Amino acid sequence: MNTKNPAAASAARPSLGAQLLRRKPIGQMVSEAGSGEGGTPLVRSFGVFQLTMISVGATLGTGILVILGESVPLAGPAIWISFVIAGLAALLSAVSYAEMAGLVPVAGSSYSYSYATMGEGMAWICGWCLVLEYAVSVAAVAVGAGQYVNETLAAFGQFLPDAISQPPGDGGLVNVPAMVIVILAMLLLVRGARESAWINTAIVVIKVGILIFFCAVAFTAFNAGNFEPLLPMGAAGVSAAASSVFFSYIGFDAASTAGEEAKNPKRDLPRAIMLSMVIVTTIYVLVAVAAIGARPWGWFDGTEAALVQILHEITGQPWIALVFSAGAVLAIASIVLTVLYGQTRILLSMSRDGMMPKVFGRVSRRTGTPVAGTLIVGIAVALAAGLVPLGALADATSIGTLFAFALVNVAVIYLRRNRPDLERSFRVPLYPITPILGTLMCAYLMLNLGADTWITFGIWMLVGVALYFGYGRRNSKVAALSEQDYRELTTRAASPESVKAANS
Repeated sequence: MNTKNPAAASAARPSLGAQLLRRKPIGQMVSEAGSGEGGTPLVRSFGVFQLTMISVGATLGTGILVILGESVPLAGPAIWISFVIAGLAALLSAVSYAEMAGLVPVAGSSYSYSYATMGEGMAWICGWCLVLEYAVSVAAVAVGAGQYVNETLAAFGQFLPDAISQPPGDGGLVNVPAMVIVILAMLLLVRGARESAWINTAIVVIKVGILIFFCAVAFTAFNAGNFEPLLPMGAAGVSAAASSVFFSYIGFDAASTAGEEAKNPKRDLPRAIMLSMVIVTTIYVLVAVAAIGARPWGWFDGTEAALVQILHEITGQPWIALVFSAGAVLAIASIVLTVLYGQTRILLSMSRDGMMPKVFGRVSRRTGTPVAGTLIVGIAVALAAGLVPLGALADATSIGTLFAFALVNVAVIYLRRNRPDLERSFRVPLYPITPILGTLMCAYLMLNLGADTWITFGIWMLVGVALYFGYGRRNSKVAALSEQDYRELTTRAASPESVKAANS
């Protein structure tokens, strides 16, 4: 490939329309996998167990531990149905993610999948949505840390004043616990991916344990009458709550961002994604049923740290609330750690394509991690977590996530039609019904989000368009390819040799 004359390549760049439609060849993606700016490699250290724990760690806990008090008033006792609906929508997209993760085992997640199928323009939009999904969701989850830190301190008769435990708009000045959790996660990620994965695994075990413990206690106070009437807010309320709690499922795709640090990504990524979805959905529904059974749905309106308060009211033992609150803080830390990890790997992939500044793609030779990018993202997210209220963050995250999920479903359909020759380690069942339903379900949930959320999303997209024209269009490496080189790469399938090299 001729890359010796950058000026000539730049002069031969395609028109705007042609550039927006240029797809990145899958063979090129696979050959580039595993290295950052300058060729420094990432470390392949994850098996299916660690990948599953990354996915569960990024997913499990958010809706139950943080936003249950906001979602139950929308759906009433039928909140568990909302979790099922949101889980079904996530599962329809998860199977598409599983096929694409096995087919294109790289760090870019749905950004890379869109680049391979729909071209640079849609890939940029998807990548910008992923920034909204990952970075903003980290901040949104961390915001809830202040509530559980106070619940933990309450066992000792202490508490943090609202000024330093709540963001502006919620009665405070800055959410210090949220910022601290993000910064600690950032520092851990800088040390190394393997160390971060093992710590995350330990926290996930604790997180699952405290949720099962909650169910065991809550079922001792179960009252079937709390489920009547089942739909006090009607079907519209259930749908609105499903759109809101979909935010709780966004982490499953975090495993796909580890494609370049997995030992056998084509085999293990699909398994990890599907296994994590089964675990998370089962626990969410179980905890929602236990919580409603223990307390009438009206009790949840305006309640913070609802699960801790239920435990305290049922048992009357402060130490139980203390243990659960401490576990909840760890659970939130696990989500922050894994989702922040995913964000840095997506930015690394975008940087490698020239769509983001090179600093995000620099991998440290000592740690095998993108240190500079992790520090930049971590500091930005910490500021957002400390200064922005939860509600605004959660809804904005949901719409960006749903859009990205819809694109992955479309990517599966495109590649099945146009590249049936490619080797697939996992295939979406009931094709094409499943990806079509996944796309429609995502669109349905997006339409149920409020006008303010759509306005926020529109503004975010306008900022993204400005960044693309200001940086991405001029620095895109795919656009810099000569027409001859581009055609040669697009007609070349991902060879078994290149896939084997990427997995080694």
